[in-house]
Amino acid sequence: MKAQGPRPTRVAAEVIRQHAELAAFLWAQRDSWSAEDPPDAKVIAEIDERLEINLDALRIAGAPAWPFLIAQHEDFPDKGELFAFAWMALELADGKKVAQSVELGRVTSDDARGLVGALAWHKPAVIGPFVREWIGDRDAFLRFLGISACIEHKVDPGTTLARLGKDHDFRVRAAALRLAGQLRRFDLARDVHAALDHEDERVRLWASWALVELGSGDLARRELRKIATAAGPDAMIAMRALAKAGPDKDVRAWMGGLMKSQRTAPLAVRGIGMLGDRSVLAWLIERMREPYLAVAACAAFLELFPEAREETKLFTVDPTDLGPAFAEFFGDEVVGVAVPDRVEFWRAQNRVA
Repeated sequence: MKAQGPRPTRVAAEVIRQHAELAAFLWAQRDSWSAEDPPDAKVIAEIDERLEINLDALRIAGAPAWPFLIAQHEDFPDKGELFAFAWMALELADGKKVAQSVELGRVTSDDARGLVGALAWHKPAVIGPFVREWIGDRDAFLRFLGISACIEHKVDPGTTLARLGKDHDFRVRAAALRLAGQLRRFDLARDVHAALDHEDERVRLWASWALVELGSGDLARRELRKIATAAGPDAMIAMRALAKAGPDKDVRAWMGGLMKSQRTAPLAVRGIGMLGDRSVLAWLIERMREPYLAVAACAAFLELFPEAREETKLFTVDPTDLGPAFAEFFGDEVVGVAVPDRVEFWRAQNRVA
């Protein structure tokens, strides 16, 4: 009997499906790692390499890969699947497919992170025709996508930015203010300052952040402190802006005040890591011994000493390893903390002051 030959069509289909699944999975993983405090740049770079390999495969496959991306998003309409769907639509430069991506992104509850991620991944020349159309559109969501793409690629939309900084849509306005600070648009400083009185907290946050970038942090300090001490989702953005605004003496004095309350002390411990002063390690180690400060102290340690990530024995994801007080505070929660005695030994070995 003659041996049957390979079935190339079936094999190719399975390969394309696998690349589509991996592209979605890896980008979602990358997005989650990027949200870690602080993010691990080495891990993210490794994910980027693997992700690019799978996107290259989809790029080579071209239009025949599209049905797999549709089916994938229909089965799992999550951020990674949206990224892969939108990335391929943009890669094919197909207006109809890109419009489909926009509609899928419109109904997400996370500011269309997957769609914005796809815009960030492509080069400006690829997405430019779409962004130039969106940024002046009557549709607020399209304007938001346009300004988000400009943020990701650090592109100045020129005079349009002044108009968007006063947009009636709060999300668009906040993004425009962020871009104004990122690009150091000093000509918009007055408008940015005026936004501190806006009713929406996100608008006030990015106006404050932009003022720091524009060298007027003293005008934003009050609002940033308010946002930081509220301990909401934007607290770390506000803390980092405060640390940058300085002066260092004032920032440290304010953080000292936060240490007086158990509610705000973790914020102060985390903020110390943003000041870049590695001489505070001994103090941080003592904070690692206090359950309610341990997570913040670990994050501050990693920001000041990113090389310590290589020493995996310095950390545990089971806080109960550190004794009864930690077991009572964390319960069954899985969270990464530093092991203070091991960090102390590491400090001595590395002769850290």
